[in-house]
Amino acid sequence: MASSKISLIGLKANSFRHPLDLEATNSLKQLPGLDLIVRQLLGSVGEQFFYLDNIASSVLVSDRQLPHLHDLLVEACQVLDLEPPQLYVRQHPVPNAYTFAMRGKKPFVVLHTSLIELLTPAEIQAVIGHELGHLKCEHGVYLTLANLIVLAAGQLSPLGAAIAQTLQNQILQWVRCAEFTCDRAALLATQDPQVVSSVLMKLAGGSPTLAPKLNLDAFLEQARAYDESSNTELGILLKEAQTGQLTHPLPVLRAREIDRWSSSKNYESLLQNGKLCYNEGTKQKGEWRNW
Repeated sequence: MASSKISLIGLKANSFRHPLDLEATNSLKQLPGLDLIVRQLLGSVGEQFFYLDNIASSVLVSDRQLPHLHDLLVEACQVLDLEPPQLYVRQHPVPNAYTFAMRGKKPFVVLHTSLIELLTPAEIQAVIGHELGHLKCEHGVYLTLANLIVLAAGQLSPLGAAIAQTLQNQILQWVRCAEFTCDRAALLATQDPQVVSSVLMKLAGGSPTLAPKLNLDAFLEQARAYDESSNTELGILLKEAQTGQLTHPLPVLRAREIDRWSSSKNYESLLQNGKLCYNEGTKQKGEWRNW
């Protein structure tokens, strides 16, 4: 299976980071001791639990284990100029993927089996590219905090729970913004905006039987219609209420964003400055967040 993509040697995170992500990250950095506060509230138990639970309940992908997925990972890392993390496949009925980065341990990406069944190989690579975006942008600290807060919610004292709730609102806002950046990483990894939008469409309303029948053009029209209907003051308020407690922007908005960025000078410039590389599908060696 021969393929060619532009390899983005020396790619910097800020060269494709979404402006909302940059703004939200700067806001989080203004909270003094955020990392320290949450880790002291919960300790290292939560991190260790997540880490051990995943490596004990999943299959580690390699050049000898599910090599077709390993090749997708290696190529995406080559394109994004990133050291390959570990990749695991986990049996789960809910289509999902996430990244976990713990201090002192190699980061890893997890793909659910139901997600793999839903997507084409190119779409699976888009998901992998999205997760690699979290690592490329060093989202690990805040992604880990987001998951620790969820875990800690039922285990903290009333004071700790109140602090966690305050932090959760701001971190959820940051996570939603970070997702836009990582969708851009997915596009850079696949270099096909229709592939990325197709993933979002299938996650919004797909199944193994419905996926081949979905119409991507109609889905993008739906995204544009949502944009237009939410441009009023009332629409903006309703959109904020709709997304306030979500960890991700709505799929139609993510598709609309990636549709716009794929036609931007920023995206075109990144590809023009890259280097064409060929991957013959040979066996190459080379945080936690939902996709």
